[in-house]
Amino acid sequence: QVQLVESGGGLVQAGSSLRLSCAASGRTLSDYVMGWFRQAPGKEREFVAVISRTGVATLHTDTVKGRFKISRDTAKKNTVYLQMDSLKPEDTAVYYCAAGKEPKPISTYTLYDWNYWGQGTQVTVSS
Repeated sequence: QVQLVESGGGLVQAGSSLRLSCAASGRTLSDYVMGWFRQAPGKEREFVAVISRTGVATLHTDTVKGRFKISRDTAKKNTVYLQMDSLKPEDTAVYYCAAGKEPKPISTYTLYDWNYWGQGTQVTVSS
């Protein structure tokens, strides 16, 4: 069992930056593909970014490309980050991290391939 805990959310103005963290207590996350998702009120959960086990490969959804960046802490190996710059009001959502063990390319991961989810952290961007 992997317990994921997100942190770093908050209320910020448009154009600001936040860095979200996802940590696993007592476990290394290097065995897992890691992803970030978000869910706005009244909307379905949507994919934001994914990173491979080694951290070499990443994918970001088109709406955040060039503004958000997913990364791993290669030293601690139990933390994954989502750096969010140039935030917009439409980025407002609860952000979740997820861990997956499926042995397949990250580009083929779907919403149903994730084994563990965190509780989420709220990000609110005011205009």
